[in-house]
Amino acid sequence: METVFAHTREKMSKTIAALRSEFNSIRAGRANAAVLDPIRVDYWGVPTPINQMAAVSVPEARILMIQPWDKSALKLIEKAIQASDLGINPQNDGSVLRLTFPPLTEERRKQLVKEVKATAEGSKVAIRNIRREAIEKLKAMKKASEITEDDLKDGEAEIQKITDEFIKQVDAVSAAKEEEILAI
Repeated sequence: METVFAHTREKMSKTIAALRSEFNSIRAGRANAAVLDPIRVDYWGVPTPINQMAAVSVPEARILMIQPWDKSALKLIEKAIQASDLGINPQNDGSVLRLTFPPLTEERRKQLVKEVKATAEGSKVAIRNIRREAIEKLKAMKKASEITEDDLKDGEAEIQKITDEFIKQVDAVSAAKEEEILAI
């Protein structure tokens, strides 16, 4: 039974990690290097993440600076950013690219909060699916006479406790991201 609990915790932890990763890629008006993570640059025929080709820094709150290690990659990085759905046009000064993040409008903030809520709800559904799978495993163990009826009830209660704990984490991560988006 303990292996079922451990497996459940592990899968739910991965769901929280995926949620955090997805939230990091949401542009919240501040410069954040994580917005570049999904962008790949065709560098010598290999799709390469920008952070593996250049130093990415945040010199000011709304500016992201990209300094490629290979100066010939500057144009490639610029084209990849323009082709992405980031919605920001990089300024190229010959040695570095600067991305200036415009302040978010109230309408865009509300739209982003809706996206955050939808993503969080998707994570909650994933966690509930993991709970269902774990309870089905416990029931299969009961059917195979590996555990007793009392063990099954205790196990279901423990799985529910684990689920509640992870749902609270989703709510906390979601609330923090919403607060970040709504902060001016």
